[in-house]
Amino acid sequence: MINYFTEDCVFSFRNRRKINKWIKDTVSRENMVTGDISIIFSSDDYLLEVNKKFLNHDYYTDIITFDYCENKTLCGDLFISIDTVRSNSEKFNVSFDNELKRVIIHGILHLCGYGDKTEKEETLMREKENFYLSILEKEEK
Repeated sequence: MINYFTEDCVFSFRNRRKINKWIKDTVSRENMVTGDISIIFSSDDYLLEVNKKFLNHDYYTDIITFDYCENKTLCGDLFISIDTVRSNSEKFNVSFDNELKRVIIHGILHLCGYGDKTEKEETLMREKENFYLSILEKEEK
């Protein structure tokens, strides 16, 4: 089950059914099963506190993924800063909606086992993000 929450922000997330189907299809394509996933939309300040408290990192980020996967069942929490997604959408000259979808699928791919610490991992992660975003774009047409 995929659930959505907000912390320290006002945000209305639309098209949940479509995004849920996309996430489940992605998970299935990665040969895993969708378990309990929480997507928590928050402010920069809230996510900074999560980053400090749980990861000992003192910097802003767009997403923090907590992985609770067991075997092939995908479970976890995706904490997403709406503030950083908005500023990154402007920085990269893409729509807020597109950047938000990229961040969501980025977190899902982390839960699927993909990393982004090395250049090779980052390249593969970006390829996977683009692939799954293109699938969603085709479905939206």
